[in-house]
Amino acid sequence: MKAAVIVVSIIALALASATFYFFSANNKAQQERDTLQIAKDELTGEAQILQDEKTALARELEAKVTEISKAKEEEIAALKGTYEALVTDMKSEIEQGQIKITQMADRLSVSMVDKILFPSGEADIMPEGLKVLQRVGKVLKNTQGKIIRVEGHTDNVPISSRLIKQFPTNWELSTSRATNVVRFLQDKVGIEAKRLQAVGLSEYQPVASNSTPAGRSQNRRIEIALLPEIAAVTSASAK
Repeated sequence: MKAAVIVVSIIALALASATFYFFSANNKAQQERDTLQIAKDELTGEAQILQDEKTALARELEAKVTEISKAKEEEIAALKGTYEALVTDMKSEIEQGQIKITQMADRLSVSMVDKILFPSGEADIMPEGLKVLQRVGKVLKNTQGKIIRVEGHTDNVPISSRLIKQFPTNWELSTSRATNVVRFLQDKVGIEAKRLQAVGLSEYQPVASNSTPAGRSQNRRIEIALLPEIAAVTSASAK
């Protein structure tokens, strides 16, 4: 009888131990599941926050792009007005091939052959050239948010012995011509100095062949470029 009681007690103890182990393991597993669920919920919440931030940034970027596009369209439209005003005012010179006016998006260029502005091999602007610059400058003065860069260009013919003391090379001639144009636009037309740049490029950016008189005539020129402020700074640094 005692043996039977002992056996039953052992079995009961084993069952109790097994039951405790089972519930303990089950409770631990449940705790782990709860911990994982909390971590999952936190990650889901963080993912939602990131998605919301991404959506907000996308909307902000889209609005900014739209704003910039609209501003750029308005800028190009305003520049087109400047282009049309110059073409109308300089019609005679354009027809004679003395001036060429071009617009590409937000950039505008007025190219003038040197003979309309300067005596051969000299940098002082002729009286007739001053009148032309006055008309061009009057239109350009009214533009907003633009840098006016004056570039001096020459052909590849060396400076004559008569002028070599004043202009040792075409670098000095092109730079002096550009500077004189800038000074006129500032002093006589009244364009703010901070909007003006003078650049001498010598013979190294030809628009035609220097092997013919006609080509050399096209290369001897003053180009007045109307550029966006940032682009002008970048371009000047690159040069």
